[in-house]
Amino acid sequence: MLKLTTHDDIREIQLARPPVNALNLDLLRALHAAIDDSVSQGARGLVISGAQGLFSAGVDVPALLQRDRAGVREYWREFFALCGCLARSPVPLVAAITGHSPAGGAVLALFCDYRVMAEGPFRIGLNEVQVGLIVPEAIQLALRRVVGTYRAERLLVSGAMIESAEALACGFVDELTGVDQVTTRARHWLGELLALPSHAMLATRTLARADLAAAYADLDALPLDDFIDAFFHPETQAVLQQLVARLKEKK
Repeated sequence: MLKLTTHDDIREIQLARPPVNALNLDLLRALHAAIDDSVSQGARGLVISGAQGLFSAGVDVPALLQRDRAGVREYWREFFALCGCLARSPVPLVAAITGHSPAGGAVLALFCDYRVMAEGPFRIGLNEVQVGLIVPEAIQLALRRVVGTYRAERLLVSGAMIESAEALACGFVDELTGVDQVTTRARHWLGELLALPSHAMLATRTLARADLAAAYADLDALPLDDFIDAFFHPETQAVLQQLVARLKEKK
């Protein structure tokens, strides 16, 4: 599910769950463990990447719809635990957005320090509203930190998926490059950051990301049950079932 590559003191964690790197429970847990293990093994920076043309299609909706309420709660708790892991990471992270990155894929990118995206007709966004889901406050916060309050509102409420050039223009991503150079550029940016005096850089980074880390300081304080109630709302279930039906038709 993951491919790990070490580049000196940088560890690249590549999502490798064909065909679309959908985030099921096993992949969430594997990614969380890989981040923790990489840091404990001495990695000073992390790059999270995907396949060329696709970073991650986000939540594995067909699998999630097969779970009962307890199973859905287990899934979303693990998802938010991964967000917390990224938010509190003691080392810098770069998202190498190698292609399309809707919903959950965009969330992973937002929690990184820097985002390099493939230029071209690739789209990124929190399109949860379009499939009947609510974007919880703790994730809206991550987007507001990156693009600003008003722009975040417009993107969230419409569930917009924007192409890479617009994503760069509004600050959703920091840099565009050719799809085959995304991970290289991600490592380059991270390498320059790691060349700075370490103590000063890391301490400043901790202060700058304190609001994001604080939002995930206590998973049990997140309104998880309210979010799950919304997931099981009849309208949401109907829209998600329609989405799964369309996906089956494409196969």
